[in-house]
Amino acid sequence: MVQLAKRAGAVIEFAVAVGDTVSDSMPLLQVFGAREPISEAELRECIELGGERTFDQDPKYAIRLLVDIAIRALSPAINDPTTAVQALDQIEDLLLRMGQRRLEIGSFRDDEGKIRLIVTFPTWEDLLRLAFDEICFYGGTSVQVMRRMNALIADLMRALPDERDVALIYWESRIKAVVTRSFVTQEERDEAMKEDRQGLGIPRQHRLARVSAA
Repeated sequence: MVQLAKRAGAVIEFAVAVGDTVSDSMPLLQVFGAREPISEAELRECIELGGERTFDQDPKYAIRLLVDIAIRALSPAINDPTTAVQALDQIEDLLLRMGQRRLEIGSFRDDEGKIRLIVTFPTWEDLLRLAFDEICFYGGTSVQVMRRMNALIADLMRALPDERDVALIYWESRIKAVVTRSFVTQEERDEAMKEDRQGLGIPRQHRLARVSAA
C-alpha cells in the first residue's frame, strides 16, 4: 500500500482500525493528494478481512476477553472476585509485554522518508483504559480486586520504561478515588489501598515489615 501511495504521490489513511466491525458500503480508507487514480482492486488486495477478531492481528482482543471474564465474575449473580483477580494476572502479563514495545506506530514512510500510509493503532493509554476501566467500575467495592489492581499498577511502574508512568499514575489516582468513594471508613479504605498480588493474600506492607524485623 505504501508503494501504491508513492506511485500516485498520495497519502492513504485507514478509516477503520484493526478489530473494527465493517459492513457493506462502509469506507475502509481514504486517499489524499493523488496525482492519478489508484486502482480500487489493488487497494482491496492490500486489505484482509475476516469473520472475527483474532489475537494475532488484534492485541486488544485478548485484553477484551479477559476483561469480560473479570466483569462477568464481578456481576451480582456470580460474585466471584477471585476469578476477576486471576483475569488481572493475565492482563498484567499482556500489559508488561506490550508496554515494553514501541506502540507509537501508525505512520508508514516510503524509501524517501515521506509518509504514505496512516493506520490507527491503540496507544498505551487506550490499552490501559480497556484493561482497567470496566473492572475498576464493577469491582470498585471489592477489597480483593482493588488490592490486586494496586499491586498490578505498582509492578508495571517498576518494570516498564519511564515514559509509561504518566498513564499509570493517572490510573493509580483513579483507583484511589474509587476506593475513597466506595468504602465508608478510613480503615476499610486503608485495607483496600494495599498492594496484594493475590487480592487477599499477603500485602506487601506486611512483607516489608517482616524483612525489616528479620
